[in-house]
Amino acid sequence: MKSIPHIDMSLYGEDFNAFAQHVGEGYETNGFVALTKHGIDQQLIDNALDICRELFALPESVKKQYHIPGGGGARGYTPFGTEIAKDAKHVDLKEFWHVGREIEGEPPFSQLTPNIWPHELPAFKGKILKLYEALDALGLQVLEALAVYLKQPRDFFNDKVNLGNSILRPLHYPPIIDEGTPSVRAGAHEDINVLTLLVGSREPGLEVLAKDGSWIPVTIIEGAIICNVGDMLQRMTNGVLPSTTHRVVNPPAPYSHKSRYSIPFFLHFNPDVMITPLESCITDANPQKFEPISSDDYLMERLREIGLVK
Repeated sequence: MKSIPHIDMSLYGEDFNAFAQHVGEGYETNGFVALTKHGIDQQLIDNALDICRELFALPESVKKQYHIPGGGGARGYTPFGTEIAKDAKHVDLKEFWHVGREIEGEPPFSQLTPNIWPHELPAFKGKILKLYEALDALGLQVLEALAVYLKQPRDFFNDKVNLGNSILRPLHYPPIIDEGTPSVRAGAHEDINVLTLLVGSREPGLEVLAKDGSWIPVTIIEGAIICNVGDMLQRMTNGVLPSTTHRVVNPPAPYSHKSRYSIPFFLHFNPDVMITPLESCITDANPQKFEPISSDDYLMERLREIGLVK
């Protein structure tokens, strides 16, 4: 793998079966793809990134007012020194803000807690929710393709993610002052969720682990959105679609002296979905590897591993 494959999203409307085959093969081989011609306006993405820079430029004392101790980072601000990759010895060099699904009225699941919005930035809510909705819709298009690739009805995933506790995470990696620090921007890990869609930073640093054990820098064309398989989808597909290990390393100068901003969208199953390996993914050569577990139980198990839930 020299880098991740690029998938032309215009095929979604022009030749859906071909699109499904491209997406499925890309994920089965790499676990990561880059989506081009995805239809999300670059200005919408730029607006969200700009307001995120303003958010993280707020004084520490202001940001920490929006941190909820014991909340698992589900909503609002999570400060530096909190998250750590599974089995890592050093915390990641990052701060972030979590935005969840906006629900009108009584939420259908207790996990869908109200969002927290910074009073100091009244434009933050509107700009961030527009990006949330766009990435949520794009993720569903990818899942429709994967459903067909996995020999399921095209709408197989629709009622399994429509009320998921999906998270948009504006993320700030600060300039690296101490070049000798043992911490990295994000230690080697796999994502917990179903799919992750990433917009933002073009600086070097993101790397994926190839099957031969080498680390491959991710290079994508301008405007593409990175999209990777998470552990929940890996479990449901019995490992057919791999959740690929990745990391964000500390880049060389001059990039290390600058902040890095990115916004991943973590698409989740509805909390009550049972993650059971699909029969179409179980064969003599690939026997069942995972026991059924609810998406919420699995999420809590994993959040404890990375230090967000104690």
